[in-house]
Amino acid sequence: MKAIGYKKAGPISQAGLLLECELDIPVCGPRDLLVEVKGLSMNPVDTKVRTRAGGDEAINNGVKVLGYDAAGIVKAVGSEVSLFNVGDTVFYAGDVTRPGTNAEFHVVDERIVGKKPNSLDFAESASLPLTSITAWEILFDSFAIKEGSGRNESILIIGGAGGVGSILIQLAKQLTNLTIITTASRPDTIEWVKKMGADHVINHRRPLAEQVQALGFTPRYVASLTATDQHFDNIVELIKPRGHIALIDDPQDLNINAIKPKALSFSWEFMFTRSMFHTEDMIKQHELLERVSALVDEGKIISTATHNAGQINAGMLTQLHQLQESGSVIGKNVFEGF
Repeated sequence: MKAIGYKKAGPISQAGLLLECELDIPVCGPRDLLVEVKGLSMNPVDTKVRTRAGGDEAINNGVKVLGYDAAGIVKAVGSEVSLFNVGDTVFYAGDVTRPGTNAEFHVVDERIVGKKPNSLDFAESASLPLTSITAWEILFDSFAIKEGSGRNESILIIGGAGGVGSILIQLAKQLTNLTIITTASRPDTIEWVKKMGADHVINHRRPLAEQVQALGFTPRYVASLTATDQHFDNIVELIKPRGHIALIDDPQDLNINAIKPKALSFSWEFMFTRSMFHTEDMIKQHELLERVSALVDEGKIISTATHNAGQINAGMLTQLHQLQESGSVIGKNVFEGF
């Protein structure tokens, strides 16, 4: 099968780092699906993993294959599979400890897979899994918000125009009564987050606390999706006492003691945790993807794909890695498979 990967971790500026290769079609384990990949998307995790060496478990014939979002058609199932059948169309975010989705065929545990939305094509569907799981787990696991709750409370989403922010805004709008404040700094990103459903937009290039206070809100929840170390003092200042901060980035330095006076809760969201450790509730990712798929088909959630790069190849994938690292991506960049 065709695949795209690299043999040695490094910067994307290194000539020929990403290469096209032929690999063996993978074999299903007991709970695995073999999926013919028809749609893919780019995520920040692709660039982060590419810059550091991966574990041996993710190497196929000396090639590390990236890719953590896919949509496709089930071609074979493992001996213990019960959720899907051959011929089903699916979408999922993969497992960071296994070879990635940038390949014609891919194996994935059925417990982290959902039915592809009928109303979207494969590339559009591939824009959603990783970011939807991340956003859902922030709202309903980390923040422990109940669906339909949140009236008279607000959430601040820092970095609302990115992949996770785009779907987090939509889920909060459709499934809670929270007032949604998000950050954006350019006319195009401001327009985008409003389209996603943000009630208020502030500029993350200016101090956040005074802008939130000027709106008359004291958010109980802050989802910090980027530049947490730059905004942390402002977050602590603006958040409600006994509030909750959740983040997904990797800040270099945080004064964690600063959260004590307000008795704040603090958590990292990492959507690969359930699959990495085969947690007892791993199947929750299947369940939430099924919900997201239904919300899409009901017209309540839209795809966050903003650019379809056509069929995947090493050259175009290199360009999208460069774009992802620029920090200017709105929504998601997607491919149509091989």
